[in-house]
Amino acid sequence: MKQTDKSNTRPLISICVPVLNEEGSILHLIERFESLKSRLMDSYRFEYIFTDNKSTDNTWEILNEMSLTHPEIRAFQFGKNIGFQKSILFNYKQAKGDAVIQIDADLQDPPEIIETFLKYWEQGYKVVSGVREDRKESNLMKLFRSMGYWFIDVSSEHPIKRNTGDFRLIDRAIVDALGGIKSPNPYLRGVISGMRLTEKDVYYKRDARLNGESKFGVKELIKLGLTGFSNHSKLPLKIANFVGFLSLALSVIGFIYFIALKFYQPNLPRGFASLYVMILFGIGVNSILLGVVGSYIRKIYEVMSGEDPIIVTRRID
Repeated sequence: MKQTDKSNTRPLISICVPVLNEEGSILHLIERFESLKSRLMDSYRFEYIFTDNKSTDNTWEILNEMSLTHPEIRAFQFGKNIGFQKSILFNYKQAKGDAVIQIDADLQDPPEIIETFLKYWEQGYKVVSGVREDRKESNLMKLFRSMGYWFIDVSSEHPIKRNTGDFRLIDRAIVDALGGIKSPNPYLRGVISGMRLTEKDVYYKRDARLNGESKFGVKELIKLGLTGFSNHSKLPLKIANFVGFLSLALSVIGFIYFIALKFYQPNLPRGFASLYVMILFGIGVNSILLGVVGSYIRKIYEVMSGEDPIIVTRRID
């Protein structure tokens, strides 16, 4: 009887890692991946996909050297820093796995939790998300993040989990669906939440960064938060409509008031102050509303123009 190769029947798991100047963490990260693989090699096959956002240190050289002894490594270096979310999406599109896991390179998210992710995936969950119970950073930064998560959640058209980053497992079906995204600035955790699939949460305490400094400071957090807000919320347009109707109502009330005042006080001197105020008020409101609408039109233009292609300058595949 002909024997089948059981190694090809094991599910392939893609572990995706965006990197930027992570020469101090790469070796430790791969070591922990290999430790995970040794425990699970009877059940799964693995590939490690790295996307390098134009690192200026030895990150690429280390990946290239490690790939000689670790055939699981695949890597792509971009011609410029394309941003964290676009890097993750590119990683997803390159993944060949039956399940795909996104994790940062700084080892704040423990790779060992991936084993728990896979357990729930085997039970049928299409999305398994890591939820941070605690993270080693200043109280001010924790408050800032908490407020940001709250604001995006309450303003979004669909629930977005708080304290949940991009450390998650997604099924192949979701990866294929994400391949159709055309947004030049995606907010992937919002897109995945918007699919409304049954998710499983895995709570964990985030470790301190192993080496170097975070590439995701306050400026980047604000930018990501604004992207999430504008991509998944119609609140600005709703506010624009509300302000427009409120301005109209105030104008009508003001008109009725001045008519009544003129009727009861016919000798009231004519003045232009109220007229000027109302004109300036109307101009200001229209400017705000045009700005809001213009921001959404700009997003449409960016999607349609496709003027920011991703260029891969080097690859390990």
